[in-house]
Formats: sequence, C-alpha cells, structure tokens
Amino acid sequence: MDRRGFNRRVLLGGAAVATSLSLAPESAGAPAPADPVRTAPAGGEVRHLKMYAEKLPDGQMGYGFEKGKATVPGPLIELNEGDTAHIEFENTMDVPVSLHVHGLDYEISSDGTKLNKSDVQPGDTRTYTWRTHKPGRRADGTWRSGSAGYWHYHDHVVGTEHGTGGLRKGLFGPVIVRRKGDILPDATHTVVFNDMLINNRPAHSGPDFEATVGDRVEFIVITHGEFYHTFHLHGHRWADNRTGLLTGPDDPSQVIDNKITGPADSFGFQVIAGEGVGAGAWMYHCHVQSHSDMGMVGLFLVKKTDGTIPGYDPHEHHH
Repeated sequence: MDRRGFNRRVLLGGAAVATSLSLAPESAGAPAPADPVRTAPAGGEVRHLKMYAEKLPDGQMGYGFEKGKATVPGPLIELNEGDTAHIEFENTMDVPVSLHVHGLDYEISSDGTKLNKSDVQPGDTRTYTWRTHKPGRRADGTWRSGSAGYWHYHDHVVGTEHGTGGLRKGLFGPVIVRRKGDILPDATHTVVFNDMLINNRPAHSGPDFEATVGDRVEFIVITHGEFYHTFHLHGHRWADNRTGLLTGPDDPSQVIDNKITGPADSFGFQVIAGEGVGAGAWMYHCHVQSHSDMGMVGLFLVKKTDGTIPGYDPHEHHH
C-alpha cells in the first residue's frame, strides 16, 4: 500500500492506528509505512533561474519563469539551506521594476531598490544573487539561525520607492527554504492576502485548492497591503512553528487553526487533507468578520478517492 493509501486507512478508521510518524515500537504491533515520507536533501547547489516582470490584463503585473507566462502570485522558488540562486531578471515592462527578497542573504547590489540602484530599467536585465546558510555557531560562540523558512519576494520600486504600486498590481511571490530532513509535501499552494483580495482575484472568487483525502498539502500564506488579517482553515490544524509540524509528543509549539498576519508577514504549514474529518469543501478565509463578509474566502476542496466531494455542488458555488 502506498503512503497515500496508508494515510487514508488511518483516516477512515481502519485497523491501522499509527501514522507514518508513529513513535510506537514495531513490537507493539504498529504497522510500518510502506512508503516513508520524502524529506529535503542537504543544500549546497548553485541554481540558475530566469525570471521576467510583465504587464498583465486589467492593469495587473506579475513575475514568471517564462516570457508570456507571468502569474499572480509569482512562481514558487524553492531552495535548500546552503543553496545559492542566481536569478537573471528581465524587465519587459515600460517602468522600472525590481526583485527584493525576505529572509535570504544577499549583497547590497541584489537588494532590489532604487536607493542603491539595484532596480532594473525597462528592457534591461540584471542578475540578483540570493544565498542561504545552515544554522551554526559564530566565532564568538553565539548561535546563528539558518535560512530555512517560508519567505517571499516582491517589487520595491513600482509606484513608489517602496514598490507600493507593484505590490498592489501583483508583483509578489513565495520562497521556501528547506532544512535537510524537512518533510516534503505532495503539493504546495500559495495564499496572498493583498489588501481585501486573495491572490488579487475579485471579491468572493478566492482561489480553490484541490486535494484527495490523505494527500500531504502545504500552504504558504503571505500578506501585503494596508491591513491585518487572520488566516483560518476549516477542519485542519497546524503547529505554530517554522514548519507547521510537531517534532514529537513533547514539542511545546501551540497547535492552531487561525493565525494573525500583517503586511509582509509570511508563514507556512502542512496538513494531511481530510485527516480525522474526511472529504469536503473546507473553507479558508480571513476571520476578521467584515473582511470575510467582503469576500476574502476560498475553498480547500478535499475529494474522496472516487473524486467526489460530499455536500458540494460546484454549479451552486459562486466561483
């Protein structure tokens, strides 16, 4: 039985009671998973990426890995601690633009601001270099944290010298830096609360994300704009720490299903789709009541193995 099937058997209340992370000894009768979780490798690679900034319909702007394929939010950039990324960045627009990252290491020439002339003029190309590092001790004996985390990148020059116009129009995207041994998901979804919109989509049309019961699904949540929000996911919970996962029974991290998030905050977590609750059209939304009423809502569509979603008729849904 594959890992997904194993997880489903646990969810459906079968004979299996141990998850793939069970601490129960084999002698206790806990079944061993046939397919252990996949984990992140050690870093140290040099990655070369090409990125473009482009104008999109309806006054939007976006980043993309290919010309003509920019999206809002921009594409996921995934690194492992110790990796270096050289990003050849081309501005196809008629206004200056930049690429500024949170959480990673970069020299001032890769800062992506007008202040230090690290922006990109229309039609020009510039290479931004981002580095990551593993945790370790400094020469003075103090501890330096690693780069692992849920981060993000965005423009810092369109509209104002802080990129306020670029952020409003969609120039932002996710970055994940993993530590060796971090559990890898089956799928990653990005949710950006930008002012009163999700992923810059019209109100009441927030993106829906699909999964099958038992899938390991990762969410990265980013906030931009003028407001504070709270991200709430129905039926699923996560740990309020770097990965969203508990490391064991004694991990003191609080388990939550709702998190306050303000402009330029980012966090992420993983859930097993439908774990303990089954399939369904599970809502996610900002829990500031006026914000959810104004349309800051979408669905986590968790399907049964036959592809159906109990109680959900997409034709009745306003998406």
